[in-house]
Amino acid sequence: MATAATSTLPELDPARLADWRAGGGQLVDLLTSAQQLGPVAGFRLGERRIVLVTGAEQVQHVLARHPDSYVKHGHRAKALLGDGLLCASGEPWRRQRKVLQPQFTGRGIRAHEPQIRAAVAATAERWHAAARAGEVREIDADLRRFSLEAIWRSLTAHPLDRATHHRLITAGDSLAQIPAFAAATGERAADFGEANELADLAAAHAIALAGQTEEPALLRALLRAAAELPDYTERLVRDELMTLVVAGYETTATTLSWLFLLLDAHPEQREWALAAGPAGSGARAAAIRALIDETLRLYPVAWLMPRQAAEADTLAGHPIEAGTTLLVSPYLTHRDPALWPDPGAFRPQRFLDAERRPAPGAYYPFGLGPRACLGAQFAVREMTLLLEELLPAYRAEIRDAPAGAGFAITVHPAGPVRAVLHAE
Repeated sequence: MATAATSTLPELDPARLADWRAGGGQLVDLLTSAQQLGPVAGFRLGERRIVLVTGAEQVQHVLARHPDSYVKHGHRAKALLGDGLLCASGEPWRRQRKVLQPQFTGRGIRAHEPQIRAAVAATAERWHAAARAGEVREIDADLRRFSLEAIWRSLTAHPLDRATHHRLITAGDSLAQIPAFAAATGERAADFGEANELADLAAAHAIALAGQTEEPALLRALLRAAAELPDYTERLVRDELMTLVVAGYETTATTLSWLFLLLDAHPEQREWALAAGPAGSGARAAAIRALIDETLRLYPVAWLMPRQAAEADTLAGHPIEAGTTLLVSPYLTHRDPALWPDPGAFRPQRFLDAERRPAPGAYYPFGLGPRACLGAQFAVREMTLLLEELLPAYRAEIRDAPAGAGFAITVHPAGPVRAVLHAE
């Protein structure tokens, strides 16, 4: 690791930490206060020092340039996802990623696009019926179902049945309750007993379905690995499957929910995207992608990424001792006015301005470096296909918008997203 002249790490006043604890504030409030001290700042939990990293250059240092020195230390979701790719580390993670990587290239995603389009069509049919009825609909539930069906069909080449939908939604609800950083908040994760039982049933069903078709099915890559590689046990196949399904669908659905909330508050941005070009054009696809990118800037998939220093280092001139816990926060980096002009504004056009591309480390909604989310492009593609279908056809008028955001393992709307759908 590189060495440099060191200086004292700025730390949050203990009185501020005590006030935060006494007031029952959210973790994001505490970290926002710490961010004001600089791109690298600290605070203490008892004798334990926590280092918050939000500066673009420092994020690059930790996630992209030295990923083997700043490592995941366990994972909050391991109780449900086991040794799947999200929770794995070291050499097992490298082997598992190598197995899955071809499925998430452009070519791999195109092979599964017919299944994604089938999920889009099913969602459009439900919205058509809801628009005709004029009902108030929980569109966040529709978006969860869409995302879940898209990945399920891609895994198995079969539609999602009602029983499996219930099992996976229940398991996903347990995952969504995991606290972002329990060491600070004292929260406890949900009991995963029932969630694991339901996940096991869903995994067994998926494996059986994947063996009944000749169509492309992502799950076959895992089954081939299980047949050829000693490390790919039956349990690991289950863990990888649940990682792809449960961790994948919730984050995509949450992003879409935020997007429809933002478009309701900024209807001119929907009109801008639709006016960018005709249906199917590259210009419209680019505008829709900009809507997605700007939503992910404001509400990144994982708002907080804990790491542990495996060895001593110097970060932005500050000494980092081995064993130190670091919290890297895309949510705070993405809202830093030093990196993003008018950071609180929903302005998707900023992503089409070639002269003002974000600095390396300033934008990382799916992570950064070798541990960045493998399914990022799959998620963006399924969101784009859905929005190309729904945005021109329906305007979602939000009723009873959630009061704000909830900050658990993801940043999500703090309540149902209810809307009336108007056919255009």
